[in-house]
Amino acid sequence: MSGQDGDHATRGSSKTTSDLIVERLLEWGVDTCFGICGDQVNGFFEALRTHPEMRFVHVRHEENAALACVGYAKFTGRPAACVATAGPGAVHLLNGLYDARIDGAPVIAVTGLSYHDTVGSHFLQDLPSDRLLEQACMFSERVMGPAHAVVATDLAVRSALMNRTPSHLAIPIDVQSFTLDQDSVSPKNVPGHVSTAAQPFTVVPPTEQVRAAADVLNACERVAICAGAGARGSGDLLEQVAEVLGAPIVKAGLGKDCVPDDSPYTTGGMGLIGTRASHEAFEDCDGFLIVGSSTPYYEFWPEPGQARGVQIDLNADRIGMRYPVEVGLVGHAGHVLAELLPLLARKTDRSFLERAQETTRRWWDLIGEQAASSGIPMRPQVVTTELSRALPDRAIITGDAGTVTAWGGRLRLRRGMQYSFSGTLCTMGAALPYAIGARIAHPDRPVIAFTGDGSMSMGLGELATLAQYDLPVKVVVLRNNSLALEVWEQTALLGNPQMGCELHPIDFAAVARACGLRAFRIEDPAEAADVFAQAMAFDGPCLIEAVTDPYEAPFGESLQPAHAQHIAQALAKGEPAASAIAANLLQEDRVAMSPALQQHHDDLAPYR
Repeated sequence: MSGQDGDHATRGSSKTTSDLIVERLLEWGVDTCFGICGDQVNGFFEALRTHPEMRFVHVRHEENAALACVGYAKFTGRPAACVATAGPGAVHLLNGLYDARIDGAPVIAVTGLSYHDTVGSHFLQDLPSDRLLEQACMFSERVMGPAHAVVATDLAVRSALMNRTPSHLAIPIDVQSFTLDQDSVSPKNVPGHVSTAAQPFTVVPPTEQVRAAADVLNACERVAICAGAGARGSGDLLEQVAEVLGAPIVKAGLGKDCVPDDSPYTTGGMGLIGTRASHEAFEDCDGFLIVGSSTPYYEFWPEPGQARGVQIDLNADRIGMRYPVEVGLVGHAGHVLAELLPLLARKTDRSFLERAQETTRRWWDLIGEQAASSGIPMRPQVVTTELSRALPDRAIITGDAGTVTAWGGRLRLRRGMQYSFSGTLCTMGAALPYAIGARIAHPDRPVIAFTGDGSMSMGLGELATLAQYDLPVKVVVLRNNSLALEVWEQTALLGNPQMGCELHPIDFAAVARACGLRAFRIEDPAEAADVFAQAMAFDGPCLIEAVTDPYEAPFGESLQPAHAQHIAQALAKGEPAASAIAANLLQEDRVAMSPALQQHHDDLAPYR
């Protein structure tokens, strides 16, 4: 990228503030904008109209505009823009921008403001969006006029790129249409003093630190690796390190696609919705390598003092935040692993990795047995198994919050596929806008949104967005008429019966057809394979509604003893679905793989 702002700052220019911002974003390579028009931002929309090279995508809710930007950024590393009017529009952006801030996605937000001389005077939609969004956006500034437009835009884009966070420009409605004829330029704003020059940077720690990390790992006999979002894109090196160390790779939620699920080194996910193999690896290891993860579920990690630790993270302030590591390596995971790999000694004893591989095979076999069920309502494992088989090569899958997060972890990604979801903020309804952003960014790749009925009902309007732009996204909805994750969290985490979790049924297939999509419904497990094959072959947007059992446990094999005890307490207090929950948990194959269920079998059995 190149370019100077000398021409833009020439007195007498007829370009508006909005023109200058849009043109500067284009010079930075930001060429896609999601949003909704409104009276307090319509001056900016005139610049979008007159600059068709900036692709505008009209979504149905401002939160989804920001979430679409997050999806775009997560699957490209590049920012897109989102735009909303003042007041309620800016407020609606907030959750999506926090999603970007917490998960490390660069986004550019543009909002309107009241007239420059009515700000703060209780005028229509008069909320100070520059201050409102400053906690979500590392850079949030009010644009003071056309002479300020280019400088502010440059700072916003640089901050987003360098810090992997959202940036925000708030523009008063009248200032959006001001030209330099109407503006004064201060003597400090020297024409031509800024540019779009940017240099991608790589952070690698000092050599002595890398050697110290290698010494720690070489001294351990049983090393486990936890890989998170920071390991994405470094999978080949991660597998090479795992091979040398004989180390299983356990994936935090946001690291699901760092290595494919058919890799011989990975045990799959971790935490309450993880796998038994992952838990065993953490329980038995004496060495611990953390690569790009600060997962909040670190209570499933090795006990402090159990294992010697090494952590790789691009954010220095996250070193030692979750585990008392001996050596912290600040840098980009791929480059650090490349420096570390030649210093590692190959473990001759492969038993730790082999044991993890055997437990992983047993776990996937269990999933396969569960998926072979012919019961109605069908088990979610039927959906994840058949969808995994039907996924096209190079597919991008976007997940959602709820029990669907657990079932998304059961999707088997092949090499070349990508996956992400709102991992830390856990925003419900993110899968579809993420998928819109991903498909806009990658028009040559299949995109699948994997969501639940609670999440889907929050963003039904975006089905119309798929139809409006003919985006061939496949939307898979697990419908169980329940906020089922809350059922399990209320019981397993607190020992309380469920409350407020029931959902009124929605005919999602009918809604999708009304929006102009093709739609399918799966109720009989025997139909799942054929329906997914038809849906994936369809050249257009479609929705697949799968009616599933709300009481299929999303974490039966990975419960901790305290969780099983809490469930028994909830059933004793009068949980209305006690019989279904107990019967589900105490299925023989599940109990065989769960020490917690074995320990509390007799407490749960009376409710079966």
